[in-house]
Amino acid sequence: MSDAKAELNWDKVKKFSAQVSNDIGAAMLGAMSYIGDKLGIFKALAARGPVTSAELSEKTGLSERYLREWLAAMTAAEYVAYDPASRRYSMPPENAMILAREESPFFMGGFIQGIIPNLSVTPKVVEAFKTGAGVPQSEYPPETFESMERSTAGMYRNQLVKHWLPAMPHVIKTLESGGAALDVGCGSGRCAITLAQAFPKAQIFGFDAHPGSVERARNNARAAGLGDRITFDVVDCSKLPAGKFDFISTFDVVHDSIDPAGLLRSIRGALKPAGTYLMVEVNVSARLEDNISAMGRMMYSMSTLYCMSVSRGGGGAGIGACMGEEKARELAREAGFSGFERLPVKDLFSVLYELKP
Repeated sequence: MSDAKAELNWDKVKKFSAQVSNDIGAAMLGAMSYIGDKLGIFKALAARGPVTSAELSEKTGLSERYLREWLAAMTAAEYVAYDPASRRYSMPPENAMILAREESPFFMGGFIQGIIPNLSVTPKVVEAFKTGAGVPQSEYPPETFESMERSTAGMYRNQLVKHWLPAMPHVIKTLESGGAALDVGCGSGRCAITLAQAFPKAQIFGFDAHPGSVERARNNARAAGLGDRITFDVVDCSKLPAGKFDFISTFDVVHDSIDPAGLLRSIRGALKPAGTYLMVEVNVSARLEDNISAMGRMMYSMSTLYCMSVSRGGGGAGIGACMGEEKARELAREAGFSGFERLPVKDLFSVLYELKP
């Protein structure tokens, strides 16, 4: 044991200790960020100029003492700027694009909202480590799915119609002429709503196995004035109706499905002969050594807490979020798709595959 100690590189020990301390701080800051998003503090800071903690308390109706401590944490993390002379806090406009502007393509409030709901199931995931099972989707709190809606809203608002569908002009032509489109694993319905708004002649459907999400989708469609234009249903998507759709999409659905192979077979069977399937997945590699990065850290952690665990909770494959292009091609081949193309779309978080039946 003494020889092993003597061989330690103490500079590396100290460096790694600092790294772990930083990661613990980041985890605690996640809770602070959740509070800032949940209580609207980020938006309050972004809406006005520099404020004291007392002025922010008056504006928000929140406790000055708690705000002062929260502001200190945010200042230390450089989320918020602080002027010692005036004791005023402000949010740089660049930071507001990520923390406070829901319409921004860089907004991450949905991911921040998901921190606490996902952490709340950690004790159940601990048990799954012992049994090899998982945590069924029904055991996640409703806020989990609310956060998913917010975290993907920008993708549909800023990317889907403006940048992604133009890579498939034949799909645009079909939808403009009244084709039928289905979003599988539709969640809160944001993709279907975006398609209905962009293509008024198209027939739009959204199917999901999670009843709570389908109810949110229906409410969202009604709020958008599209309640009679979109059909949302609770459906086992491994048993889709045959030959009905011109266009089918999935957004980060395949990797956490219970039966991904069966899902893709069902999607292929549900397409018309000239139909198109758009599979959107996480833009990471299947190789662990390629994912040693901040993105990899986030995705493997989210996969453990939700994606993989939900799949295994239903007795499924548990592929996980970082399945990569190789697995996508393998599943497409096994399902009998004749065509598979990675679309030339650059996106930090997403990769797009176009499949033909």
